[in-house]
Amino acid sequence: MNLKKMFSSDDIGLLLNALQFAAVKHRNQQRKSEEVISYINHPIEVAVTLWEIGEIRETATLMAALLHDTLEDTDTTEIEIMEQFGEEVLHLVQEVSDDKNLPKQQRKLKQIETAPHKSIAAKQIKLADKTCNVHDIAYSPPCDWSLERRQEYLDWTAKVVAGLRGINLALETHYDVTLSHARAILADLIVQK
Repeated sequence: MNLKKMFSSDDIGLLLNALQFAAVKHRNQQRKSEEVISYINHPIEVAVTLWEIGEIRETATLMAALLHDTLEDTDTTEIEIMEQFGEEVLHLVQEVSDDKNLPKQQRKLKQIETAPHKSIAAKQIKLADKTCNVHDIAYSPPCDWSLERRQEYLDWTAKVVAGLRGINLALETHYDVTLSHARAILADLIVQK
């Protein structure tokens, strides 16, 4: 694949700036998992999933994937994103961010309710994000999560993803396969108990 035809040096610079910004904002965070994993790996995985599986080549979508948790999980402001990355990227990051002022259960319900109404780019980011999270729940879950909580999480992602379908068959299939593997892993763990 010839990237020169697809991405200008300006596009690559924007992506690297978004990556650097996210890395700085997430620098003191780790994923809630059995092993110590720097949080920045998650937004990178989401962007890579969009690139490799979804074949997404829109710079703004990939930038927003890298930045998707900055409003929600760091001290990043909307003004910072707007000034550094523009209105389109800001809107995408806003679209995929939870309102942390709401209680957790309300946020989870809102994700299910709003999924069908998101833009195509936001749906793609959410789909890649949920796929990466499902993988992590199967292979490197938070230490304090019971099997029941892990199963509930998988069921919840399926409800969110139901509202994201119809936008990228490759991403949807990847989610389905990842979910199937995750369910099989949890089923094996239940049998071993």
